[in-house]
Amino acid sequence: MSSSKKYLGIDIGSSGIKVVELKKGTKGPELSSYGFSDSTNLKLTSDRDIELASLILKKIIKESGMDSKTAIAALPAYAVFSSVLNLSNVNKKEIESAVHWEAKKVIPLPLEEMILDWQIVEEGSDADNIKVLLTGAPKNLVKQYIDVFKKTNLNLFSLETETFSLIRSILGNDKSTVLILELGHNTTDVTIARNGIPVLSRSIDLGGLAITRAISRNLGIAEERAEQFKYDLGVGTDSGQKDSIPSAILETVAPIINEVKYTIDLFENKENQKVGKIFMSGGTSLLFGLAEHLEGILNLKVFVGDPWAHIYYPEELKPTLDELGPKLSVSIGLAMRGFH
Repeated sequence: MSSSKKYLGIDIGSSGIKVVELKKGTKGPELSSYGFSDSTNLKLTSDRDIELASLILKKIIKESGMDSKTAIAALPAYAVFSSVLNLSNVNKKEIESAVHWEAKKVIPLPLEEMILDWQIVEEGSDADNIKVLLTGAPKNLVKQYIDVFKKTNLNLFSLETETFSLIRSILGNDKSTVLILELGHNTTDVTIARNGIPVLSRSIDLGGLAITRAISRNLGIAEERAEQFKYDLGVGTDSGQKDSIPSAILETVAPIINEVKYTIDLFENKENQKVGKIFMSGGTSLLFGLAEHLEGILNLKVFVGDPWAHIYYPEELKPTLDELGPKLSVSIGLAMRGFH
């Protein structure tokens, strides 16, 4: 890994592809370029999708003036299984076989269809009680990503889950117990991280698109216009809000809030430890009044995560980057991996 290299963080999502290029600066990672496409509805389930993804990716890289060939990409959190395993009375020579044995109990698919990765995240004082973070990804999913990068003529340096990228870009060195709420286009991922490690993750099939469609139905307008209305109106900060559009938004986000509540209760009851705060990410996190609405319901401080906090960039770009930050959080975290 040459210290002069640039790294591409590439997030291939159902709503589009986001790319951030970082380079090594004198003080730390610097923004070199960024680019994205929207509304491509990529599933990577067919050769046609793989071909389309590679063409879009090539176009983004060319039009954004990126010249790095080293890419780090993210697998979608909903498609990857992860669990913290508690191993007792196991010495380090036996860990690998113990992990595979435990993986059979917790992964719902045959292990021969999965690529497993694991790392020790905590060791007890007697060195016989070990916590291991297990991650499993379907082999066919990994192959689809590899095929995209082969067609794009990029060197796929690493694949990781979106969750690790978000922890890197949003939390940085924050080791406290926090909840990360990634509000995507089609899905929402809820993760509790402690000491920079995801200890509990859940996903639901509900995201920003559902809010857009609720507004579209309510007003009888096209989804393109409804998308802009969504950010203009927000959820409203007045608890007595009677307007039908914010009410429609509130009804749509209610299942997401219930999932957050459930995840917090599940963690706190099991671990006897409190979640200290919430960081939001994803384009829908910019919804007007959403952070305040969550704070009122959950009685926790809620922040929109700033993935640019550890990146150097021209000051005149700040207004634009602040607006784009939640959308690019995963790709920023991916590119940052090249410097860790």
